[in-house]
Amino acid sequence: MPEASAPARRTYDVAIVGGGHNALVAAAYLARAGRSVVVLERLDHVGGAAVSERPWPGVDARLSRYSYLVSLLPRQIIDDLGLRLTLLRRRYSSYTPDPADTTRGVLVDTRDAAATAASFVRTTGDEAEAGRFAAFYDRLAPLARLLFPTVTEPLTSARSIRERLGDDRLWSELVEHPLGGMVRGALATDLARGIALTDGLIGTFAAADEADLRQNRCFLYHVIGGSTGDWDVPVGGMGAVSGELARAAREAGAELRTRVEVESVTPDGEVTLAGGEHVHARLVLSGVGPAVLARLLGGSDAASAGSAETAPAGGAQPEGAQVKVNMLLRRLPRLRDERVAAEAAFAGTFHINETLTQLDAAHAAATAGRVPDPLPAEIYCHSLTDPTILGPDLRGQGAQTLTLFGLQVPHRLVARADRDAARSELLAAARGSLDSVLAEPIDDCVLVAPDGSPCIEVRTTADLEDDLGMTSGDIFHGPLSWPWADDADVLDSPARRWGVQTEHAAVLLCGSGARRGGAVSGIGGHNAAMAALEILDR
Repeated sequence: MPEASAPARRTYDVAIVGGGHNALVAAAYLARAGRSVVVLERLDHVGGAAVSERPWPGVDARLSRYSYLVSLLPRQIIDDLGLRLTLLRRRYSSYTPDPADTTRGVLVDTRDAAATAASFVRTTGDEAEAGRFAAFYDRLAPLARLLFPTVTEPLTSARSIRERLGDDRLWSELVEHPLGGMVRGALATDLARGIALTDGLIGTFAAADEADLRQNRCFLYHVIGGSTGDWDVPVGGMGAVSGELARAAREAGAELRTRVEVESVTPDGEVTLAGGEHVHARLVLSGVGPAVLARLLGGSDAASAGSAETAPAGGAQPEGAQVKVNMLLRRLPRLRDERVAAEAAFAGTFHINETLTQLDAAHAAATAGRVPDPLPAEIYCHSLTDPTILGPDLRGQGAQTLTLFGLQVPHRLVARADRDAARSELLAAARGSLDSVLAEPIDDCVLVAPDGSPCIEVRTTADLEDDLGMTSGDIFHGPLSWPWADDADVLDSPARRWGVQTEHAAVLLCGSGARRGGAVSGIGGHNAAMAALEILDR
């Protein structure tokens, strides 16, 4: 009998495990520099969480099913890679009904300061709160302008950033003490304090005064994007972002392989795929989370893949803390607040049951093992800013998308329960929270698909783990890090200087688990590519 043929083996300069948006950024940069690159993705498409999909059969709506806004994607990456993207700025920053009287609410209009001030007075009764609110964010502006350009550069030390900022009080309040103190010191009303605090709780399970400052780090990333903190709408949805990145990578010569399961990675760059194929590379870049990489390397936890420098919160394990409800509506619902048009309220971030007191109470409830009641939630309507994600018939009918992002829902609440039961409980909580500010039940506005099913879906942390391989549904792949180096850090290699190191010289982080990773930014991919080029050029 003839001998069985040996599994195929191919050699590259760089193999990238996982095909999310950061992996595509890294692949594009490396291929443009003339390096041979292969991206290995287990799904049938690349893009990871930054994709658009049609969740309901027969319904011409392309939703950003997981991630949904762009803030941290640097213009430098867009320009370097020649991405053809249109990002639209929203006029209305936020709308926040008063939970004590939902017939009134604060509408922050970026084009009309007087209207914003009147809204604060009408809702809070405090004539000075609008000024305090504006001053709070104005105070952060110099830090955003200073810090954001550094995220695509080698790491700068904390001491250097602090000296360049020249505001020791701000540094102390934001970097050394819990965010709750800063928010309470700057704002007088529970409502305004909650609006500010929510930026520290997106995908992060924390109270306002959490001692490990995880909420501070999350807050910082949310207010520095683009040097302004603005969150933009990608025309065409998130699929347009990942589609452009894939195009740039392919046109540069990168090989993008889908439907390939990576079974293991060795510290010297050997990647084994399901079926026995071996891919060897001088460097392996990991677009999957550190916890997943650890398993591929043969370890049991994230600590065996990363280091204290990539997991500053004491090596804490990943845990997502959100639920996402995607909806397609026949029309926008009517609000209890008759002074605010639904088209304005839903165009920005619509905060529901998110006073500081409510956010902390929700954290306490979830810590005790209960789904928060009421559920703090944020609503966003992509189609008001970008109707192209809907087919012509839906646009003509006045249909609109609606995304609800529930906070303070740690993975432990979902992991302990039956998946379907957990979805049902969270959907009920989301409906109840949303209905509390509406003049009609949201279910009366939900569009029905041709098969008779309502156009509504729930994506829990368990779904993110199952569908995208995000451990415990953690959208940041683990605790966020400060976007600078600790003063004691030894930056003695390209990987360490760029914040993408693991314990193994031939394995780098390129996803959200890298220092300065998280959100739809491409920063982790860019920085891994820069480190890789330095290493390969030696």
